[in-house]
Amino acid sequence: MPESGGVDEPGGVGERGLLADEVAPVEATSSEVVFDGYIWDVRRETFAYGDGTLRRDFVDHPGAVAVFALDDDDRVLLIKQYRHPVRRREWEPPAGLLDVGGEPALAAAQRELAEEVDLEADEWHVLIDYLTTPGGNNEAIRIYLARGLRPAGSTFEREGEEADMEQRWVGLDELVDAVLASRVQNPSLVIGALAAQASRARGWGTLRPADAAWPERQGG
Repeated sequence: MPESGGVDEPGGVGERGLLADEVAPVEATSSEVVFDGYIWDVRRETFAYGDGTLRRDFVDHPGAVAVFALDDDDRVLLIKQYRHPVRRREWEPPAGLLDVGGEPALAAAQRELAEEVDLEADEWHVLIDYLTTPGGNNEAIRIYLARGLRPAGSTFEREGEEADMEQRWVGLDELVDAVLASRVQNPSLVIGALAAQASRARGWGTLRPADAAWPERQGG
């Protein structure tokens, strides 16, 4: 029988250390944009791996941020926005691309909160980071937890898919219920809701500083 905490015991750390993804610095021998898109591109790369040479196409994405704006009653502010690829108006947190050159991720999150829901926040922490589809794109998303909310100094005119956005304050527990029932499926909403509930259960001790390192972000 293995000792307590061994590698064969569920939840054990053992000799392998903490569970974590491994950075694998595989260099591309060739890299080219094969589709120059309006928002993101498709890139083709060739690289040596194992005993052979592989070629992969993937979406080359600038990355994005999302904001869980939480009030004093543990309610999260959500927006409902049309998403054309899935033909849905889905509930999601305020979010946006990291498509402004040189803009820090936190500044982008603060800008999106103001532009999409006309709010500012006094407290900012990193809630969780994730990679959306590692087998098909390099998109990295950082979800912030914003508290100490107040109205922004100005309002913003919205157009396109944002022109008819709805807003709703939803209790965190109600939101988790909707996630687990698959009534809402936006990935940042799903991951953020479960992370927020777990962090709250641990006294918010899992939160990281708003300027915490983010190595997964391309160029960041």
